[in-house]
Amino acid sequence: MEKQGTAKMLEEIGVLLELKGENPFKSRAYYSAARTVEMMGEEELKRLVDEDQLKAVKGIGAALNEKLKELVLTGALPYYDELKASVPEGLLEMLRVPGLGSRKVRALYEMLEISSLAELEYACRENRLVGLKGFGPKTQENILEGIDFLRRYEGRVFYSEAHQAAGALLKELKNRPLYKQISLAGSIRRCKEIIKDIDLVASAAEPANLIAYFTGLEQVEEVIAKGDTKSAVRLQGGINADLRVVKPEEFPFALHHFTGSKEHNTAMRHRARAQGLKINEYGIFKNGESLKCSSENEFFETLGLNYIEPELRENYGEIEAAESGFLPNLVELNDIKGIFHVHTDYSDGINTLEEVIYYCREKGYQYVGITDHSQSAFYAGGLSKDDLKKQAEEISALREKYPEVGIYHGVESDIRSDGSLDYDDHTLERLDFVIASVHSGLKMEYAKMTDRLLKALKHPLVTMLGHPTNRLLLGRESSSFNLGKIFQAAVEAGVILELNASPARLDLDWRHLKKIKAMGLVVSINPDAHRLESFNDTALGVAMARKGWLGKEDIFNTRSRAAVETFLKGR
Repeated sequence: MEKQGTAKMLEEIGVLLELKGENPFKSRAYYSAARTVEMMGEEELKRLVDEDQLKAVKGIGAALNEKLKELVLTGALPYYDELKASVPEGLLEMLRVPGLGSRKVRALYEMLEISSLAELEYACRENRLVGLKGFGPKTQENILEGIDFLRRYEGRVFYSEAHQAAGALLKELKNRPLYKQISLAGSIRRCKEIIKDIDLVASAAEPANLIAYFTGLEQVEEVIAKGDTKSAVRLQGGINADLRVVKPEEFPFALHHFTGSKEHNTAMRHRARAQGLKINEYGIFKNGESLKCSSENEFFETLGLNYIEPELRENYGEIEAAESGFLPNLVELNDIKGIFHVHTDYSDGINTLEEVIYYCREKGYQYVGITDHSQSAFYAGGLSKDDLKKQAEEISALREKYPEVGIYHGVESDIRSDGSLDYDDHTLERLDFVIASVHSGLKMEYAKMTDRLLKALKHPLVTMLGHPTNRLLLGRESSSFNLGKIFQAAVEAGVILELNASPARLDLDWRHLKKIKAMGLVVSINPDAHRLESFNDTALGVAMARKGWLGKEDIFNTRSRAAVETFLKGR
């Protein structure tokens, strides 16, 4: 191994030792050796190894000498491999956050089980670092700023972030009458949960003018490519954006093509070919002649299909459903009548109970379900039994003050490792509803996690299963368990599955929702709100529900206040 690679590996060993909480003198020895190697010439390092003289260099003892020789001569070091395998990979990723050192990362892992950048961001947004020794509000704020900085260069962002940037971009483009038609396209139009770049399609009489305006916008940090009809830029937030400009008569075809997905487009081309047609971004052609379409609706009609909403274009059966007339009527944001899964300052939320209720009334919601963390969630200020009783008294007073809003008192109860909940039944019976969630032991073995969830679902007082797979986008895979068994158990128990609309979760995955719908399961779109602004995340959940083929009838919180109260009393 060459000098630079050797020094880098020694440095990383020092970091790994710190993360494991080893003797600080040991990690310092590796840091010192890394600097020593870095200052050597390439030939000098090889000579010292060949002559077995490394041990004579200041700061390199017998143990380090042997490891260095092995590393330089073979290019590998089993000690490093074993050490790295013993530390969660995400901890090294967390160290990339400016100002976050090994000691703090180890503390976060030991106290909150945070083992990835995404988990760290989620914990910060839920204010879980504020009360930790050695942290506090300012540290939490700095960590979030550092994560945002890193994200600029990762090339992948949450749908919520990309959608906000795309909306601002589209608004700027619409400020100037340089186009005839314009629309978002690509994965952002299809509402994918993770976005790589922003795609826009437009038509214009003079494409060059629109391209020039686009590339000169204030939010453009760098022009990557610029042509007569297409351009690519990097926005100040770090995400790339592409604009394609076509002739007005080509717009419906280009919009469909660049919306995708590739799988949907391939299936559409095969279908068209079977009808003696050819389709591409320029049109629909029959015997070499172009068939006119003034909109995407006409595009689908020409192919004998009902209009397919962009969210559904993933080749998940949407073409067959469009042909047979069985496409679902998808849920809309204005179908949502109330909100569940809301945290207040009783646990780790920002706002008071009354602020939440007042906000819901002003937004026109018919009801709200309060669910602060339960007593096991010490990291989130989980509520003791006495806290729950105090909260119940305040809710009772607020019901009289705000009769227009149905206020349901619940809790987000931790599912313990054995599948039990962390309150006794007598305590839970006093509540209007219970969301049961897993917050610890997320990497439990497949069979044990399945049994754990099955037991929780059989508890007669469980109303909803919170963020069912426990994934965090860009940071943590889903827990491993038998999804089919869990879905079937939820059907049998009459438990509602949460579609957690937090931008970092969007859990359940939209790919499971079509199956859930077919099984007759009911989903509640919950923002998991820790501040009033998070209520807006409900729109993200609706987008994912639409992508998963769900209609108004499949969503619990599209029901009226009277229907919800009837259901909760029945539970």
